[in-house]
Amino acid sequence: MIQITARLAALPRWALVVLAIASGGIGALAHDPHAFAPAIFVPIIMGFVLLHRSPNWRTALWNGWALGTGYFVLTLTWITEPFQVDAATTGWMAPFALVLLALLLGSFWALALGIAHWAGGRAWMLAVTWAGAEMLRAYVFTGFPWATPVQAFVDVWAGQGLAWLGPHGLTLLVCGGVAAANSVPKNWRLWGFPSVLIAALGLVPISARDVPMTDHTVRLVQPNAPQDEKWDPEKISVFVNRQIDYTASPGAPDLIVWPETALPYLAENAQVVFDVIADAARGTPVVLGIQRREKSDYFNSLVVLNEGGQVTQTYDKHHLVPFGEYMPAEWLFRHINVGGLAQRAEGGYAAGPGPRLLDFGDIGTALPLICYEAVFAHDVGRALNRPAFLMQLTNDAWFGSRSGPQQHLAQARMRAIEQGLPMVRAANTGISAMIDPQGRVISSIGLNQAGFIDAPLPAPGALTLYARTGDLPWALVLLSGLFAMVLRRLLTDRPISIDADQNGA
Repeated sequence: MIQITARLAALPRWALVVLAIASGGIGALAHDPHAFAPAIFVPIIMGFVLLHRSPNWRTALWNGWALGTGYFVLTLTWITEPFQVDAATTGWMAPFALVLLALLLGSFWALALGIAHWAGGRAWMLAVTWAGAEMLRAYVFTGFPWATPVQAFVDVWAGQGLAWLGPHGLTLLVCGGVAAANSVPKNWRLWGFPSVLIAALGLVPISARDVPMTDHTVRLVQPNAPQDEKWDPEKISVFVNRQIDYTASPGAPDLIVWPETALPYLAENAQVVFDVIADAARGTPVVLGIQRREKSDYFNSLVVLNEGGQVTQTYDKHHLVPFGEYMPAEWLFRHINVGGLAQRAEGGYAAGPGPRLLDFGDIGTALPLICYEAVFAHDVGRALNRPAFLMQLTNDAWFGSRSGPQQHLAQARMRAIEQGLPMVRAANTGISAMIDPQGRVISSIGLNQAGFIDAPLPAPGALTLYARTGDLPWALVLLSGLFAMVLRRLLTDRPISIDADQNGA
């Protein structure tokens, strides 16, 4: 890396910025639809090169911003899809949304490189600040940890480290490994070769193994309702009847799961349809997504129907999508007549009280997640008691037909690994899947297909270390590292006294 840095030293600053953007873009190949995991090391290694190449912390900050912007602008191209649902009204916003979001998320990487350079420019410092920046991205401004670098490892053995370290601990480990290899060639045998060997072994695909199964079967229903047709009065009956027909199909599942907002009615007005669904289910409980109203508040919810079509359990989504299900600074956007893309009620949705478990008797308890909630590792770990399985209801029609739904599935798989629990996933347009506790998809319905599957429910795995600890230990580690960096900077800048200088002389 030292030789690479020396060669880059001759490049003009603008060329280095272009190279940083390109390196970030190559990192996007690590995520779906390409899913070439080794590509994620290109922007990570380039981050350390930029740290050493930058003459001061301001330049490091700008270089980091270029690197992050290149990475996010190509990884998150799907973000333009929701604006195309009503293209005549919102289509013009799509490129601005993509670029502004990439710039915002890139600023976290800028912060990582800028602080690391300011503190002394050591490689281990960037490992700490990069992991810290990714943790901040998961929490601040309600959080958006989509496309965290370690998401690239969901198909390889390195991804199993999520069960021990969680996403932020694994990020620190990966960046720390690159930092250790940064000593090459001086200490190649001590740091470089082991780092490269561990990385190579970690990128080996997960092997197929027998999955312990329960005696229960779950039916996943996927109606494939495109978002621009989902609420069309002329098409509503097509999609509702399709789900009812799949529910009534032969077989004896123990649980039937429909996707998010599977019915275009308010829960309090849907009893007639609930009765029809219960008849089709022949005594099997049905979970389905629906909106509901309580006084003046509207909720994006799911309900559980018993054999008589009565609602026995309800869950309200609590982690809402900003600019989708509600508008931050609503007074401002109301003034310019801009509302959330996914909100179905004026003023947006209200947030539910938080995580809760659903009880399905002999099948066990489930932690419900509605769409976006599966993106947040720390939310999934907030339940007071451990469930038997995770259950995600989602409408990925908003995310288009390429990378968005696949990347969302990858994050659901991450949550399964982190908690050591199977994930039951029902998606409107796909990808519906049964995921085992190691994050492997054992049964699925393809993207943009209508259908159903009866999938055996895997048994829960052992309680993972990350499920026990959550993010707190890594937050303390990163804060300690940051404190050490600041202390080192202060001591380095401390002037030498005259007496001390004379004594030394």
